[in-house]
Amino acid sequence: MQGLCDGFLDLAIALPLPPSLPPYSTTIILVTLVTRFALLPITVWGRRRVQRIEEIVIPQVEKLKPLVSRQVLEDMKKEGIRGDKETLQRIHTQRSVALLTAHRKELFAKHHCKPLPSMIIPPLSQLPFFVVTSVALGRLSVDPTPFDSESFLTLTTLAHPDPTMTLPIVLGVLTMANVESSNWLMSAAERERARRIEETNEKKRAELGNKARVIQPQKIVKSTLRFLSVARIVVAAMTPGSVALYWVSSAAFGLVQTWIMDWVDIRRRRKLELVAKPAVTDAMLPKIPLPKKI
Repeated sequence: MQGLCDGFLDLAIALPLPPSLPPYSTTIILVTLVTRFALLPITVWGRRRVQRIEEIVIPQVEKLKPLVSRQVLEDMKKEGIRGDKETLQRIHTQRSVALLTAHRKELFAKHHCKPLPSMIIPPLSQLPFFVVTSVALGRLSVDPTPFDSESFLTLTTLAHPDPTMTLPIVLGVLTMANVESSNWLMSAAERERARRIEETNEKKRAELGNKARVIQPQKIVKSTLRFLSVARIVVAAMTPGSVALYWVSSAAFGLVQTWIMDWVDIRRRRKLELVAKPAVTDAMLPKIPLPKKI
């Protein structure tokens, strides 16, 4: 870590920066941009996997739902299952969910787009760089330090917290904007689709009662990030200005990155909506065996 700290100070002195720019603050911003650009391919990889889920897996599963429902009903008739209406509906729902879940897993494996790796690998890839850089800047802010002689924006010195709380608040706003940006860019049709999905999930919970486990990873992630947006303000208010500047720079890069990628995704989805998709027939329905025990 000491070697990393010394390397940062040497880099700040060696860079051919204009005299009007503060060397250490400018170097912090440049290092942030370089590391975030270096990790950009991993973010794009995750986005492409999510695209395959949205454009291939989910549409196929949605189109198969009525066919699976009919297949399950026919199988139940052949097996001679009897009972009251509520019991038959419960068995039908459980078997349909089992078939669709099995088919969805096959599609995830076939198209290499399992949701969990797609969601956690991009942010986890940034974590080591984020932690190491934050620790290094924290150590460089301990007296005696050259950071004590440089001010930047509202920071009287890079070695002490922002006395005006400006950078911590900006950090919280940027983080919250990053979380909510996808909602701002949604079209009316996309909002309606999200509302129908939520209604479907609520109906599923009502049908299966306490046994229903409708996991919505995106909601979980968003709720967590909303909490972190507020928590980061408190933490940044107590950290040295150099660390707060690094966090704000990284959050600003992330927000611009999210806006650009969301804009590209929206344009792509709207183009795809104009293309007619072939209907799924009975012949296309995979014969997935029903589980022996539901």
